[in-house]
Amino acid sequence: MFEHLADLSLDTLRVFEAAARLRGFTAAALELGTTQPAVSQQVKRLEARVGARLFDRIYRGIELTEAGQLLFEQVHQGLQAMDQGIAEASGRGQREVLQVATDFAFAAFWLMPRLQRFHEAYPQVDVSLVTGERSQAMLRPDIDVAVLFGDGRFHQGESRWLFDEEVFPVCSPRLVHGKPLSAEALQRLPLLHLRGEQASRWFDWAGVFRGLGVSSPTPSGQLRFDNYTLLIQAAIAGQGVAIGWGHLVDGLVEQGLLCRPLAGSLRSERGYYVVLPPRKRRGELIGRFVDWLERERSA
Repeated sequence: MFEHLADLSLDTLRVFEAAARLRGFTAAALELGTTQPAVSQQVKRLEARVGARLFDRIYRGIELTEAGQLLFEQVHQGLQAMDQGIAEASGRGQREVLQVATDFAFAAFWLMPRLQRFHEAYPQVDVSLVTGERSQAMLRPDIDVAVLFGDGRFHQGESRWLFDEEVFPVCSPRLVHGKPLSAEALQRLPLLHLRGEQASRWFDWAGVFRGLGVSSPTPSGQLRFDNYTLLIQAAIAGQGVAIGWGHLVDGLVEQGLLCRPLAGSLRSERGYYVVLPPRKRRGELIGRFVDWLERERSA
């Protein structure tokens, strides 16, 4: 049993999980209290063990390969299960743990800034976030609540509307010197593009310019990302113009880290939905969290 784990240490798996989740060796080293070279060496040993490259080194960071993404999903789930099991076995299981699944962007820009208020309201409930970009993997049996992007039609569970998709260009105020632009002028600036599974579900620049009534071809842009959080960080750094999703980037605009160089916005029939996988237990706890999400939406 567990023959594939025979010569693997738990530390190696923890290092890989942190690097994959945080999209960086340096960030993983800071979280784990070690050094970047040590993280890199552990990853190399794991890649040699599985016989596949787990990360691609890209400009300003790393991204998971297909093999890396598959391994990350399993390792992340396994470590969470072990952590919860140890907590319960050691007598700390009196605290309730709510497993909440969503994508990286929603977790980083909408949920995390608000979670402190949930903890203040329900101090005996711990929220365990499970993040990823594959919606079909978000509704596995151990998930209590998922917040997913789509049209509301999900194969499993009951869905409740949270908010619609609304998009508009955003960029660093430094990039446009604080001045409003026309759609044609905006098109001449560097555009930041999203690729991968997210890009197939969300607005892209071609769709934005069509909605704005600009018929000229969309430039290819200089930078492409498979992670919306990295794309927004690039926009904050002044590297180009991003497509901003209402509710996700509103806080960054309010803080002055981003601005809206163009008036107006576009809407679609999609949006974020709270999805409740079919479960029979802990209905009261799940209900409290869903009610809190709806209150935060209306705040």
